[in-house]
Amino acid sequence: MTQPSAKSNKGKSDKNTPQKDGGPFSPGDRLVVDRFMMAIRAERGVSANTIDAYRRDLVAMATSIDGVSLLDADADAIRHCLAQWSAHLAARSVARRLTAIHQFMLFCVDEGLRDDDPTASIDRPKIPAPLPKSLTEDEVGKLFAIVAEADDTAGIRLAAMLEILYATGMRISEMVAPPVASVSRGQTSITIRGKGGKERVVLMTDAAHQAVARWLEWRDRNPDFVASDFLFPTPQGHIGREAVFLEIRDLGQRAGITTSVSPHMLRHSFATHMLNRGADLRSLQLLLGHASITTTEIYTKTQDKRLAGLVRDSHPLARRD
Repeated sequence: MTQPSAKSNKGKSDKNTPQKDGGPFSPGDRLVVDRFMMAIRAERGVSANTIDAYRRDLVAMATSIDGVSLLDADADAIRHCLAQWSAHLAARSVARRLTAIHQFMLFCVDEGLRDDDPTASIDRPKIPAPLPKSLTEDEVGKLFAIVAEADDTAGIRLAAMLEILYATGMRISEMVAPPVASVSRGQTSITIRGKGGKERVVLMTDAAHQAVARWLEWRDRNPDFVASDFLFPTPQGHIGREAVFLEIRDLGQRAGITTSVSPHMLRHSFATHMLNRGADLRSLQLLLGHASITTTEIYTKTQDKRLAGLVRDSHPLARRD
């Protein structure tokens, strides 16, 4: 096994050398880690505790590969980390750290900061994944009931974004940045660029199409927006993931939903509700843009849980004394 060293940074600028005031992170790494934390918060709505845990895991990695930028770490460096941790941590803790590194590397690839995910060749411990959290159909209805009354820029835009997220199941990273040209006026589809730069066409419901059409009409009357290339423009370019996360979370609170609502929860809700209403797994994989159907199969576990509850609550012999 190759031991990590500062050799891989040879010839690079001092920005990749860890600084005392930045802890184990180099200044360049620290900025990327901060961006990663903002992205997972916005896309997945993860708790502050989870974000702190991910940061601690990346700190542990940076400490273990002292002298090597996270952006330069290869599979051997990561295996070195895992070997160190396995000597004193439980298997579940090591698996969580590997998950954090994997998610960070995927983010770097998606952002064009790396060409590859060095964790792809590393076997992951078989730790049961948590079931996706989704809203009930009634809770989703409460969200739509609020945005239906919107009559200003922020409200009409939020209504369009909510409809798109729930009607298509797309990722927030896919929704915030499409050009306005990706929406075929008069057509119920949007062309988006997903993970790995793969382009796909997603279909909208009639309600989503109407909400987007209303937003486009409003957008085109706004002199600050009409010249923009983006579907959801801002003075800085396009709306950010963090801004959408905060708007969706606030909407959930206004709807009286006790669970913290996030854009990624709407994606889970789309998938869960589609399966509950008879969609097949292969079609759902295509709609969600999953590269592997194995990723999609986790939603069948939420359906199994729902069916088990249905049998428990409704079967005539389930409550025998």
